[in-house]
Amino acid sequence: MARAVMAAALTLPAALSAQQSERIDDWWSPGQGTPLPERANYSNAGGMLGVFNQAGVLETKGHAFFEPLGSNGRACVSCHQPSDGMSISVATVQRRWQATAGRDPIFAEVDGANCPNQPRGEASSHSLLLERGLFRIGLPWPPRDANGAVIEPEYDLELVSDPVHCNSDSEYGITSATPTVSVYRRPRPVANFKYFAYPRGPGLGFNIKDGTPLDRDPETGYPSTMNIMADAREPTLKQQAINAGLGHLQTQGRLSEAQLKQITDFEAQVYVAQAYNEFAGSFETPSAPDSLGPVAVANGVPGLGDNLHNPVFGFYESWKREDFDGSADGADEFKASVARGSDVFFLRQFWLKDTTHINSIGLGNPLKRTCATCHNARMTGMDLAPGWVDLGTTNYPTWNGPRTFTEDSPLPVFKLTCKPGYKTHPYLGTVVYTHDPGRALISGRCVDIGAITMQQMRGLAARAPYFANGSAKSIAEIVDYYDRRFNIGYSEQERQDLINFLSVL
Repeated sequence: MARAVMAAALTLPAALSAQQSERIDDWWSPGQGTPLPERANYSNAGGMLGVFNQAGVLETKGHAFFEPLGSNGRACVSCHQPSDGMSISVATVQRRWQATAGRDPIFAEVDGANCPNQPRGEASSHSLLLERGLFRIGLPWPPRDANGAVIEPEYDLELVSDPVHCNSDSEYGITSATPTVSVYRRPRPVANFKYFAYPRGPGLGFNIKDGTPLDRDPETGYPSTMNIMADAREPTLKQQAINAGLGHLQTQGRLSEAQLKQITDFEAQVYVAQAYNEFAGSFETPSAPDSLGPVAVANGVPGLGDNLHNPVFGFYESWKREDFDGSADGADEFKASVARGSDVFFLRQFWLKDTTHINSIGLGNPLKRTCATCHNARMTGMDLAPGWVDLGTTNYPTWNGPRTFTEDSPLPVFKLTCKPGYKTHPYLGTVVYTHDPGRALISGRCVDIGAITMQQMRGLAARAPYFANGSAKSIAEIVDYYDRRFNIGYSEQERQDLINFLSVL
């Protein structure tokens, strides 16, 4: 019975008991004008996601985050849906395709298609968005700095395969009149930003991992956390909004200061986290761990977590009790499983190996640590330092896909060859095959090939698939990738306990 409960599918509850929150329709269309409640809850495979607006009820009519501002009919909310943890799930994308025959603004050709000149309304043109929830990110080649000056890359870039035909396209590709490298990435959650998106103040101005200068807020001059985007290319929420308007929304010019303020003010006060589970009930009762639910995230204190004294996601002792009521509904066993899963996350050691910006910074290779070594930022599980690392999800041979770089893959494959006189990739050497060069497309450095900034771990159950390239379809596949990558050897119980733990965040 216990194992069956632990592995059971988490079905959806009919109502959110013991929690006074308003249910609203799942999909937010640009310009619909419905007020966003202070509290909203949305069903998902893990139970319910909670969305908390700390500033209270939000009037979305005329609000820059919710209104279409550009030529393609999109708003920010198109790709950052409250029901999907302020990101978007592939299940939602597929439902919108069916409901609108592919005509929803989310499928705008600029980045919703595999390449902008492919036919809208044909599923084959939008295969990466429909199958993995990926949007096209077109980056200039060679890289440019913040002032638009060319950065001479430390590597040569060659296109090996192009199954979606954009990097080889005569209009949009690498050898076009405006050379562009197209990579395909998941939208990151727009929530819980107080933990990682704000300038550090006038203090530490360099990346403690490699000694490079941190990007700075162009208005204040303060160093950035460099954790907002997958490749850390924008230093502030405002800069991200400016360029998202020009790119993703296709505005005719820069958003106004008033619009930018509305967007960033909203992003600064919205919090998301799982709020309810069929077995465990509401996460906002006195007996629940005090770090669960969106209000707990809103009230938390940013900083560095640890394994024992100040755990990243708090303590789960209340769910380890031996005096559960023994009911047959699975509640006791599920809570105990989550508590064991927290111990796996914080206490189960394994050997980290060959991971750039972790093992390569003088800590040792291999290095015996826990999940929380890298996922160390309080409440979010990001990396408090600038968090780009080469976990291996995009680089051969550890990428989450075909075992050889010549096999068919839905993603493009690039061959990067480090030039003489520069540091090569620490573990893959001079030649690297990759689906996405990551930070290297911004910095131009060989050492950064494949490095992607860690995402936060709140609301995971609401926004599958996972990893920047959408290669893990479920939380179970996240755990399985780490297990393979680092040869951890989780037992079946450890694996399921960790899955259940991640599902309640």
